[in-house]
Amino acid sequence: MKGLTARQKEVLEYIKTYIRSYKYPPTVREVAEHLQVSVKGAYDHLKALQKKQVIQCNLNRSRAIKVLGDGDLYQEDHYRTIPILGSVAAGKPLFAEENMEGHLAVPLGYLRSGKYFALRVKGDSMKDAGIFDGDITVVRHQNNADNGDVVVALVDEAVTLKRFFLEKNRVMLKAENPAYPPIYTQNVRILGKLLFLIRNYE
Repeated sequence: MKGLTARQKEVLEYIKTYIRSYKYPPTVREVAEHLQVSVKGAYDHLKALQKKQVIQCNLNRSRAIKVLGDGDLYQEDHYRTIPILGSVAAGKPLFAEENMEGHLAVPLGYLRSGKYFALRVKGDSMKDAGIFDGDITVVRHQNNADNGDVVVALVDEAVTLKRFFLEKNRVMLKAENPAYPPIYTQNVRILGKLLFLIRNYE
């Protein structure tokens, strides 16, 4: 870390500690809160570290900071990287652009074979199932589901997270919050089944 100021070393150590704890990098806002500076102040520190080729980051994307020259941080042999694709509505269906927000490193022991993606939850319609606004859901990509599964479904070009039930001639997508009525549809596409979720308490 030669050539770094004391403050830059502090920023770098925070990023490393965060990655070791959560297996993905902090947001610029989280860096700002840790340093007790403005978002612009944190942005300036990150730009300085990038200029010194200590980190690589895309500050237009969330959680897109990578520490350079420290392979032990990532241990890719023990983790599988899956894409974070925007947000999923856990309230009224909200169109989710499949813009990649970044990647999530998941321990191999948590996953089986198959394709996976992660989506960020918005809203409170699944709160009674313990799924809250801001959670990151890890989803196994599949196009079928059993009754009672929590699924990511595409309905009328909107992506939503609900509990799946197949009825006689329609599908019911049920919220886990009595404030939200079920969605009944004959035109639904299952994108995947919820495997587990990640929550940040900071």
